[in-house]
Amino acid sequence: MATYKKRGFKPETKAEKQEFEEQESTTAEVFSSLDEGASRSEEWVSKNQNYILGAIGVIAISVLGYLAYNQFVEKPKEASAANEMYYPQQYFDQALATTTAKDSLFTLALEGAEGKYGFLDIIEEYSGTKAANLANYGAGMSYLNMNNYQEAITYLEDFSSDDAVLGALAKGGLGDAFMQLGQASDALGYYEDAVKHSGNEYTAPKFLYKAGITALEMGDKDKALDFFQRIKDEFPKSENAASIDAFIGMAKSGE
Repeated sequence: MATYKKRGFKPETKAEKQEFEEQESTTAEVFSSLDEGASRSEEWVSKNQNYILGAIGVIAISVLGYLAYNQFVEKPKEASAANEMYYPQQYFDQALATTTAKDSLFTLALEGAEGKYGFLDIIEEYSGTKAANLANYGAGMSYLNMNNYQEAITYLEDFSSDDAVLGALAKGGLGDAFMQLGQASDALGYYEDAVKHSGNEYTAPKFLYKAGITALEMGDKDKALDFFQRIKDEFPKSENAASIDAFIGMAKSGE
């Protein structure tokens, strides 16, 4: 085992001297290569420093711009839009709860009054916000209750939600609108989507029932039976299950 690497080592034989010199030569070449590489890197950086600094500046400005926009534009816009929703939402809720003057209340919810925004104003003025998205739902359901089915479809199609109830109600509302327009096939598709979005015992049996009735009207008794049977098996305590045996009988008999 060679020992010439130890501090103070002096090669004694010719072989050791030759090996020692080769080792030092190799080490020198390595450091020389490193020095050359570092020099080339420094030279490249020196030649392109304006470009590098410019790129860093663009990235920094972009990040700072995004943070500033989010902090000083998006957040205030979201907060303002949410505040504006209070007024039309009150009229919308009142319209759903009453049996009189419904259309007037829905119109106030849609158009606003007394200097306050309605759903339509919020959709236009606060596009892209969560409030505007919810306003699409409010506008769509308002038009649906006012029997303006084409407008209902327009706004409900622009609404999106991961919420199990709202998402299902919006899909079901689209189904109701298409059904009223005589487009049963489209209506059935939306009722089925409403069932898929449902994760609760309120909307799921409600739209299974509507899907079953629609399938019956289309003459698809097998599909109708599947919907009705699901209500009986999966939601036996729901309101729609009370008379479900009669509908199952109709689907089986074809009456």
